[in-house]
Amino acid sequence: MHSSEKQTLTILHTNDLHSHFGSMSAIAAMISQERAQGGHLLVLDIGDHMDRMAVETEGTLGMANVDVMNLTGYDAITIGNNEGLTFTTEQLAQAYNALHCPIVCGNVVEQSTGQPPVWMQPCAMIDKGPFRIGLLGATAPFNTFYELLGWQVLDPVDTLKAQVKQLRGQVDVIVVLSHLGLSTDKRLAEETEGIDVILGGHTHHILEEPLVIGQTVLGAAGKFGQWLGKVVLERTGEAGPLHLVTSGCAPVREELLEEQVSLAISTNGTEAERVLNQTAVITDRGLPIDYERESAFASLLAQAVRQFTGAELSLVNAGQLLGNLPQGDITKGMLHSLCPSPINACTIGLNGSQIREALEQSLLQEYTRKPIVGFGFRGKILGTLCMDGMEVRYDPNAPVYHRIQSIEVNGAPMEDQREYVVGTLDMFTFNVGYPSLAQGRNVQYHLPEFIRDLVEKELKRPGALEESMRSRWFQS
Repeated sequence: MHSSEKQTLTILHTNDLHSHFGSMSAIAAMISQERAQGGHLLVLDIGDHMDRMAVETEGTLGMANVDVMNLTGYDAITIGNNEGLTFTTEQLAQAYNALHCPIVCGNVVEQSTGQPPVWMQPCAMIDKGPFRIGLLGATAPFNTFYELLGWQVLDPVDTLKAQVKQLRGQVDVIVVLSHLGLSTDKRLAEETEGIDVILGGHTHHILEEPLVIGQTVLGAAGKFGQWLGKVVLERTGEAGPLHLVTSGCAPVREELLEEQVSLAISTNGTEAERVLNQTAVITDRGLPIDYERESAFASLLAQAVRQFTGAELSLVNAGQLLGNLPQGDITKGMLHSLCPSPINACTIGLNGSQIREALEQSLLQEYTRKPIVGFGFRGKILGTLCMDGMEVRYDPNAPVYHRIQSIEVNGAPMEDQREYVVGTLDMFTFNVGYPSLAQGRNVQYHLPEFIRDLVEKELKRPGALEESMRSRWFQS
């Protein structure tokens, strides 16, 4: 190659697809079109590709996503919190052992060994024509949750800085796959010399125009497969400095389809439905859900959380359940569709006045009808609080925040200053929904079971359905 000849590297990237399979075939087709033009192409995913809300992902435990990534031809990926926190280590190993490209993440190691799991590597080097590319990855440090699953999560920025120093002399280009969020990406670019490109995710941000901080280009492609990110770098000859030609996102053109990917998605969908069509339990009555007032299905969820956590009482929001539970054959797929959120139970120490405040708010439409987005929640609105282990008398016509007249916990009057061990949902500890439920102490998360697994267990407990029909809220 002539020393003054221009050399171009094109990077295509996706992030936060969250198992939106409807976009994946179009994305694969757009990547194929780019590949057909020749040139040096690098294809990367920045995490949260898998989301167990999708039937295809739930029923195949991520194999549907892996099949799509293999057929699309990704060169490397990193993991997001959706992969790391909603699958057990065994499930991840099973899915990722079938992936044809490296999984790069430098800030997650196994507690038992201090090493990354066998399917993950802290960095990767890939050659694309004359370019030797160093790939680094990092994922958002939800330490408390990762530790319960057997992982140790290191500080992502410190880890990446050290890795960049080690790698810089060995490669022409350093690309960071960052499932850390935009503010961390900016900080990383400001504080770290030697990174050429940071491709971001986690905060679902879109960078349609080039964002350059120092010598580093930042890219990100939004969420749900609506955009395909593209960064083009150029240099003159082997030793020339890298220049940014262009960086941004193209809207995904849904009319394009990649036949093999479409076929893989439909095959996995059929298999997932077969798996999820297994009967979990047979019920002798239906349980309704209501978001404004107490209902049997939400009370059953409250029972399930209390049984599972062993707490004195439990509080759950009705919005976790997306429909009535029918009578008869209840399949795994039905439980998944009625309760899709990857939310875990937890216990928290709350005093009586904090519990009272949340219960007062759950009588107000501004709370029960409040739309909630994120934090693992896959419903639409918050919904009222339902409970187990306690009873409440209230006057709906009394002034706001003075409607509750009495509360009994396991038959004894609730004391405002006493601390109770409350079984509830991890979502509330992130200060979303009912604020006072986040103010407690000694939070203990229960992983890896999701609340739908607890509902299935509770449906099998003798007498549980009768209990769920019993009132806990009494109007006076």
